Amino acid sequence: MREIGCQEIADAVARLCIEANYYLGEDVLTALRAAREREVSPVGQAVLDQILQNAAIAAQGELPLCQDTGLTVVFLELGQEVHIVGGDLNEAIQQGVRRGYQEGYLRKSVVRRPFSARVNTGDNTPAVIHTEIVPGDRLKITVAPKGGGSENMSYLKMFAPAAGRAGIVDWVTWCVDESGANPCPPIIVGVGIGGTVEQTTLSAKKALLRPVGQPHPDPEVAALEAEILARVNELGLGPQGLGGRVTALAVHVETVPCHIASLPVAVNIQCHSARHKEAIL
Repeated sequence: MREIGCQEIADAVARLCIEANYYLGEDVLTALRAAREREVSPVGQAVLDQILQNAAIAAQGELPLCQDTGLTVVFLELGQEVHIVGGDLNEAIQQGVRRGYQEGYLRKSVVRRPFSARVNTGDNTPAVIHTEIVPGDRLKITVAPKGGGSENMSYLKMFAPAAGRAGIVDWVTWCVDESGANPCPPIIVGVGIGGTVEQTTLSAKKALLRPVGQPHPDPEVAALEAEILARVNELGLGPQGLGGRVTALAVHVETVPCHIASLPVAVNIQCHSARHKEAIL
């Protein structure tokens, strides 16, 4: 049994909150540069140039990539041979978020009462925490700040199984078209298929953590991703919705088994500022 202290966890979360908001991953930057080469619209090219310049300025100046520094979503893969000591695991995560958003001068975007007073909590907590127990003696922490513009463009549909692949492709394409410029394209489209209502929506969000453009290891799922991506980019929404060839950088699909009477599908869209950082303790 290996011990990991809560203070070490809080320190890691604080650092990851700052790094995720300051530095785009190399996979995202590579995808944006490739999009710039593919884009034929002069306006779209100019938008992508500005997005890349913004990322460089943020990294050099240690500034947030976007004024919306997100509601903090934290994914934990907790090894079953790990013993957390020195406090409460969930509170350590919240402490790290508080510190990270304070020390990094990141906007606090969480309101406590969602349907009434909507008073800001002042420290960007509570974070949303998803914990998975896995083999081993390590703790993997992934911090993924999710902005409101892209998160608001989320969709769930409980299909009849007869809808099949064609129904999924048509509906996901419709979701992107309906979203328009709201999620700040070029986007990454996370799609969850199967499971139950809560499982498919979580699958859609977890799909966004995959390196941008990395195909699913299952060839059938990878082919579905490619088909949806082609359909989405045929919409012509383009960068920032101003027209062009590149509406989406990638489509990532995750599937899980489901009930014989069900075909749940969820879409979770990520803006071009695809922020997430991870650490393994």
